[in-house]
Amino acid sequence: MQQTTNTILMIRPASFRMNEQTAVNNFYQQQMSGMLPASINVKAQEEFDAFVKKMLAVGVEVVVIEDTKQPDTPDALFPNNWISFHNNGDVAIYPMFAENRRFERREDVLEVLEEKGFVIENVVDYSEAEEEEIYLEGTGSMVLDRQNRKAYCALSPRADEELFIEFCEDFEYTPVLFTAKQTVNGRREEIYHTNVMMCVGETFAVVCLDSVVDKPEKKNVLKHLKADKKEVIAISEEQVTQFAGNMLQVIGANNERYLVMSTSAFESLTNQQLQTLKKHTKIVHSSLQTIETCGGGSARCMMAEVFLPKTN
Repeated sequence: MQQTTNTILMIRPASFRMNEQTAVNNFYQQQMSGMLPASINVKAQEEFDAFVKKMLAVGVEVVVIEDTKQPDTPDALFPNNWISFHNNGDVAIYPMFAENRRFERREDVLEVLEEKGFVIENVVDYSEAEEEEIYLEGTGSMVLDRQNRKAYCALSPRADEELFIEFCEDFEYTPVLFTAKQTVNGRREEIYHTNVMMCVGETFAVVCLDSVVDKPEKKNVLKHLKADKKEVIAISEEQVTQFAGNMLQVIGANNERYLVMSTSAFESLTNQQLQTLKKHTKIVHSSLQTIETCGGGSARCMMAEVFLPKTN
C-alpha cells in the first residue's frame, strides 16, 4: 500500500473569488481590497499555472481539468474536498458544507481519468448526507495514512464523527479522532479542515500539536504517529496560518519524493524544521498568495491524489 502517488488531479479555476458561503467557518479567508473579481480569478489562474509547471518540472503527472463558468463554483480549484481515489479502484464522493460547493462534483472528471487508462471499480457516494446537514469534506476533513490504514480527523462543522467512522469502516481505516482549535479574534474556534494543521508523509508527519487542546487526544495522535515510525515535526499555530500544515508528499521522476507546499508555508518554516524535512524528502514550493488569501486553502487542497490502478 503506497502513501504517495505520482498522479494528481487539479481543477483550473474559471471564477475563483472569496466564497462567502465558506467564510463562515474558514477563518483563513480574507477579502482582497481594491481588486475586482475578474482580476482575482486571473491572478489565481496565474498561480495555478505556475504551480502545475513546477510539478511537471519534477516529473509529477498532473491531470488538469478546466472549471466551467456555470454553475458558479468559486472553490472548484480545491477538488480534494469532494472526491478521493483509492488503489483498489474505489472512488469516494463527499458531502459538502457550502451549497455552492456541491456543484463542483462532476461526472466527467471520472470519464477523463478512465480515458487516461485509470480503472474505476466502484463509486461510494456519501453526498446524500447533505440532506441531513452532515458533512465530511474528503481529504480536507481527513488526513489519510494509506500505508498504515489510519485516518486522522479533527472534528468540525465540516467533519461529522459518525460519517467519518462510516468512511473508516467502508474503506478499512483505523479512525484517529481529535478536536483542533485556533485563536480567532481572541476566541478558540475549531479548525475547519484537518489538512491545514496536519500532513502525513511516508516517514514523517507535520502537525500543529498546540492546536490539539485535549491532552489524551494529543497523546493518542502522537502514539499512532510514533507507532508507525513517523518523525514528528511540530509546527506552531502561527505557521498554520501561513499554511505550513497544508502540504502533500508526491512522487516525481526517478521515484524521487517531493513535499509540495506554498511559498508562504516554506518561508514560515525554521531552518531546523527544513533540515529535518530534507532528511526525508525534497521540497517544491510555489507562490499561492491570492488563492490562500481569498480561498483560505493552499497547496494540499488543490491536489486530489490519484491512486487508481491503471490498465496495462
